[in-house]
Amino acid sequence: MSNSPHLALAPYYETVAASQTAQIFGGETVGSGKGTWLERLIIVPANVNAGAVTIIDNATSITVFAGGANSVANLAPISVDLGMAAKAVKWSITTGANVSVIAVGRSV
Repeated sequence: MSNSPHLALAPYYETVAASQTAQIFGGETVGSGKGTWLERLIIVPANVNAGAVTIIDNATSITVFAGGANSVANLAPISVDLGMAAKAVKWSITTGANVSVIAVGRSV
């Protein structure tokens, strides 16, 4: 059994529609979200020209899926395991055109 504090928090998922800018994972306010756990992103392309997916922790931006012309061969969902805790504020997620996300984790 792990002593991870993230296991004590209730499981959570959130959908992020295509073309969203900095949608906050786990609530509407940025505030105190240090430690918010982002376990996995399930990237759902709507066509083969899916846009990028980026996660943001305050000023740190991480491209998880670059997207672009013919970025996927088919429209199967893509699961990206992250297992990352936010260092500053709650994670936020930005999606490009033609791509949505199901974010899975634990919100504090």
